[in-house]
Amino acid sequence: MSSWLKWAPGIGPALLAALLFGASTPLAKLVMGDIHPVLFAGLLYAGSGLGLGAAWLLRRLRPIQANAEATLTRRDYPWLGGAVLFGGVLGPVLLMLGLSSTPASSASLLLNLESVLTALVAWLVFRENVDRRIFLGMVAIVAGGVLLSWTQGPVGLSWGAVAIIGACACWAIDNNLTRAISAGDPLAIAAIKGGSAGLINICVALLIGQRLPDASALAGAAVIGLVGYGISLVAFVLALRHLGAARTGAYFSTAPFVGAGLSLLLLRETPEVSFWVAGALMALGVWLHVSERHEHDHRHEALDHEHPHSHDEHHQHEHDPEWDGTVPHTHHHRHQPMSHSHPHYPDLHHRHSHGEKR
Repeated sequence: MSSWLKWAPGIGPALLAALLFGASTPLAKLVMGDIHPVLFAGLLYAGSGLGLGAAWLLRRLRPIQANAEATLTRRDYPWLGGAVLFGGVLGPVLLMLGLSSTPASSASLLLNLESVLTALVAWLVFRENVDRRIFLGMVAIVAGGVLLSWTQGPVGLSWGAVAIIGACACWAIDNNLTRAISAGDPLAIAAIKGGSAGLINICVALLIGQRLPDASALAGAAVIGLVGYGISLVAFVLALRHLGAARTGAYFSTAPFVGAGLSLLLLRETPEVSFWVAGALMALGVWLHVSERHEHDHRHEALDHEHPHSHDEHHQHEHDPEWDGTVPHTHHHRHQPMSHSHPHYPDLHHRHSHGEKR
């Protein structure tokens, strides 16, 4: 088990991200009341940004630690700006437009497209590796999500449905853009994304005539946003660092099952058979991903970057003064070209092509 965890450290954060985000959905419904969706989304994002921003500032006041995260650089900000634009602005706006004219049954089904589109962008644009096992796992997880969200009612492809598909596409782009900067400080990334998206959505809501709710609703939204959107996003970025966008998106798409299960507990309802079938499908998909063992001869080209690391077979550089490097630490370092074989995910050091094996 310890050896498996050593080469698959991103699975825990990915499932934690799904757990926190999935749990936030039914809790948000209890707090939302008659607050406009755009305003409420802004409050959730703002709670995330403010809470994580305060945590980031408190950490900055402490003495520098050996395992501190890498700071964001100028090269990261275009990626981060794109992630904020697509994930924090365009995505929520398109979703709200779509929900205004789309039946709940259609909307729930269409939202399952986010993980599919995330994987497609990762595979086709960023050239992440996919094999039969990962593809079947994605199919099983998405099938479980479709079954879980299926309700009787009209299902059609109206302009509202197209807007929801557009929202899923925006979040898929957001996930892949964030993956490109996942070596950076996840706390800073999540704080900037949450704060920016919160400010923009709140401003949009105020411009269309909405008013801020009372203090209790504000506090509730802030706490739910911090945990379900903020801490969840920090875990999501850590998972992106180790797993890549497609696999992280697949794990994260189990969130609806968590939300549905919590809703059943809060409302004391008896789950239908479809709930357990959906859970079994998602469990099968997660198992297919968790049990993946991708191993082949591969070559590392020369690489310069910065991220938390300890000295292993990929990190054998020298320090001044000399030390063994077993304690996690962060600094700019250079990887020399090397070739070897071992189990790996498409993490920071394994974003190579697979040629005809793809």
